[in-house]
Amino acid sequence: MKKDRVAAIDVGTTKVCTIMADTFGDEGLRVLGVGITPSRGLHKGLVVNLNEAKESIKQSVRMAEQSAGRRLESAYVGVTGRHISSVNNRGSVAITRNNQVVRTEDLKRVLDVARSVKVPSEQRLLHVIPREYVVDGQGGVKNPIGMHGFRLDVETHIITAAITSIQNLTKCIRACGVEVDDLVMEPLASAEAVLSPEEKLDGVLLADIGGGTTDLALFKDNTIYHTSVLPVAGYQVTRDISVGLGITYEMAEEMKKRYGDVTPTDEIVNKEISITGDGHSISYSDLSDIIRVRVEEMLRLVMLELPQADYHKLIPAGLVLTGGGANLPGIIELGEKVTRMPVRLGRPSRLAGVSDSLDDPAYATGVGLLLWKLNNGDTETTKTTENGLQRLLTKMLRLFR
Repeated sequence: MKKDRVAAIDVGTTKVCTIMADTFGDEGLRVLGVGITPSRGLHKGLVVNLNEAKESIKQSVRMAEQSAGRRLESAYVGVTGRHISSVNNRGSVAITRNNQVVRTEDLKRVLDVARSVKVPSEQRLLHVIPREYVVDGQGGVKNPIGMHGFRLDVETHIITAAITSIQNLTKCIRACGVEVDDLVMEPLASAEAVLSPEEKLDGVLLADIGGGTTDLALFKDNTIYHTSVLPVAGYQVTRDISVGLGITYEMAEEMKKRYGDVTPTDEIVNKEISITGDGHSISYSDLSDIIRVRVEEMLRLVMLELPQADYHKLIPAGLVLTGGGANLPGIIELGEKVTRMPVRLGRPSRLAGVSDSLDDPAYATGVGLLLWKLNNGDTETTKTTENGLQRLLTKMLRLFR
C-alpha cells in the first residue's frame, strides 16, 4: 500500500507540538515522531519575539525528528489570533455549453467569483471553503459535477488573516529548515480530530481553549457555518489567580494545573493548599472561586459569538470543549449549567504508532492538522507562497542542519 509522509506543527502560546506521521490512503495515520516543547516568543497566538519563537519551534522539530529517525522536510501549520476574520460569500456563473452539464472547470469559475470578496490590503485569503452548491435553484448540492443546469451558485466560507502575522510565523518555520505545506485555521484542524460526522450534520459548536486564544468553529449540515477567535483563554485564568492571590504568574500557573477545579467537592473545598516553603497557604475555595468566575465568563463570551440568539436550534448537538484549557476538572459540568445544553470533552482519537502522548485535548490541533491533509487534500484553500530566494534559503538551512 502506498504511503505518504505528512507532518504538522502547532505553534501555540504555551507549547509547540510537532508531529510526523505516515498516511496509508483511507486507512488512516501512523505517528512516527512527536516533539512537544514550551513555547516562547508568542502572545495570544502571535509572534512577538522572532528569535525566541524560532528556538522553540526548532527544539520541537528536533525532538520529533529524533523520535521518527528522519528529517522533517515540510509541515502543515496551524494559525490563530484575533487578526483572523471570516465571512460567508456567494458566487454565481452560467453554464453556457450546449449539453448544460456542470464540469470541473465550472466549479473553479464559480469559486473564483465567490472568492472575489473585497479583502483589506493588510489581510490575505487563508481559506475559501465551499459550503453548498445550488444548481438552478436546487440547494444542498455537495458535488454538482455531472448535473444538468443553466446556472451554478456556491455558498462559501471565506477566512482571512493578517499578512504580517502570517509572514512572521512562516519566517520562524522556514528558519528551522522546514517548508510550509499549507496554513490551516486551528479550530478547523481541531474539528477534524474531535468532532463526529453526526455532530457536524446536526449542528455543533467547537471551542478550542488554548493558552492565549479560544478558537471557535460552528458546523451545520456537515459544513462550516461560522468561525471566530476570542482573545480570552488559559492565560487570563492564570493571571486572575496571580492577581487575586498575590502570587507570581509562574506559581499561579502551577496552582492551576495541580489544584485547579471549577466545581470542587465539599470534602476538599475547605482544605488549605501550601504554596510556599514558609507555610503560606490558600484555600481550595478561594482558588476555585477565581477560576470558576473567569471560566464562566469565557463560556458566556463563547455563546455570544454565535451568529444567532436561538442557539439551541442552531447547535442541537451542543458544545464540544477541547484544547489544554478544557482539561480543568469540572468545566464540563459548568458548561452544561451555563449553556443549558449538551457539553462534552473533545479528545483526539487514538492513533497508531508512538501516539500515547497525544491522547489529550491539548493536542487536538496537532492531530487535526494531520487529518486535515488526509480529509481535505483537494479543498480549495489558499496555499502559502514564497519566492525563489526564500525556497533557496530554506533548502540551504536544511542542508546545514
